[in-house]
Amino acid sequence: MSIRNASAVWNGTLKEGNGTMKLGSGAFEGAFTFASRFEEGPGTNPEELVGAAQAGCFSMYLAAQLTDAGFPPAQVRTTAKVHLEAGPRITLIELDTEAEVPNVDEKTFQEKVDISKKNCPISLALTGPELRVVARLV
Repeated sequence: MSIRNASAVWNGTLKEGNGTMKLGSGAFEGAFTFASRFEEGPGTNPEELVGAAQAGCFSMYLAAQLTDAGFPPAQVRTTAKVHLEAGPRITLIELDTEAEVPNVDEKTFQEKVDISKKNCPISLALTGPELRVVARLV
């Protein structure tokens, strides 16, 4: 269907260096360092971008699933927590979703959440870490 692009540049050593990550569309460019990735320093990190990608993909996929089932959502909001552990390795991604969906019952909603968790393209690409989702109708 499409090919999307992104790029990154790293300058210097791991701990003293710095870099930038940029989306091919030009919609985002962010600086990152050892401190922004592994500590609490200013800047972004690859894990935030993975989280944004997972949250966005899941929200869109869930909206499509609900719409196809006859329950078009007014809004789907998702936040992601990406756990980076020793290794370094992403070991867990937690999604927290709130959806405004008129007339849908809880069972149907949770079925569509489960389908979306397993099948959105980013979920399929990230088959290594465990993915947990808490979703509720609002």
